[in-house]
Amino acid sequence: MNEAILIVDDESAIADLVEVYLKNDGYQVYKFYNAAEALACVNREEISLAILDIMLPDMDGFTLCQRIREQHLFPIIMLTAKVEDMDKITGLTLGADDYMTKPFNPLELVARVKTQLRRYTRYNIHSENAAVNASSTIGTVHAGGEGAAFGAAHEQEELDIRGLYISKKSHKCTLNGKELALTPLEFNILWYLCEQRGRVVSSEQLFETVWGEKYLDNNNTVMAHIARIREKLHEPTRKPKFIKTVWGVGYTIEE
Repeated sequence: MNEAILIVDDESAIADLVEVYLKNDGYQVYKFYNAAEALACVNREEISLAILDIMLPDMDGFTLCQRIREQHLFPIIMLTAKVEDMDKITGLTLGADDYMTKPFNPLELVARVKTQLRRYTRYNIHSENAAVNASSTIGTVHAGGEGAAFGAAHEQEELDIRGLYISKKSHKCTLNGKELALTPLEFNILWYLCEQRGRVVSSEQLFETVWGEKYLDNNNTVMAHIARIREKLHEPTRKPKFIKTVWGVGYTIEE
C-alpha cells in the first residue's frame, strides 16, 4: 500500500493517534499542526487523501479545504469538535467528501479513509475511457423516459447560450469568442448541462450520464469537476452566470 495521507490538526495528541492507526494499516503519513506547512506539502508531495481539522492556528479548515480544491481532487475528510449542521454543510459545499465529529473512534476514521480511497480510485481510474464514451452515452440514457422527452435537444450539434458557444461536432467551446481549454470530461459535463438548459440536473443524473457508472452517496467527483469548469468560465463564486447550484437538487444552466 503506497497511499499517502495528509493529517492537519493542531491537537498533537489526536494527530499522533491518527498517524499511528494509519501507519499500522500501511499508509504513508504526512502530519502537520498548521495549514501553511500542509499546503506546502500538498504542492510538493503526491497526496492520496487529506484529513483536516477545522480549528487551525493560521487558517480554518474550510479555507484550507477550498485552497486544496483549487488544484487537487483527492478525497478530503473534515474533523471538528462542533456539532452544528451548518459546519457540515459548509465543509461539503467547499469540496469535502466526508465529515467526522470529535471525539471519534480511530478505527472508524481508518474505515472511512479506505472507503473514500476506494471510491476515488473507482471513479477516476477509467476517466479517459469515460470521456471517450460519454458522447455516445449522452442522449441514450433514459431512452424510454426523460431522455425521450428531450429527444429534440439531443439532436443539436451546436449551442450558444449568452456568449457561451459549445460545439459537439468540433468538441470546442468558446466564451465571448475566446476558446476554453476543457478536458474531455469537462467538455461532456458542460455539453450535457447546456443541452438540458432550463432544467435542473442532479449530481446522480450527471454522473451516470457522463461517466456511465453507478452513482454512490458522498461522491464528490461531480462537485470537483463543476468547480474546475466554473473556474475556467471565470464564474464568480456567489453569483455564477452560467452553472448555478440548486441546493439539495443539482445544477442548472438557465435559458
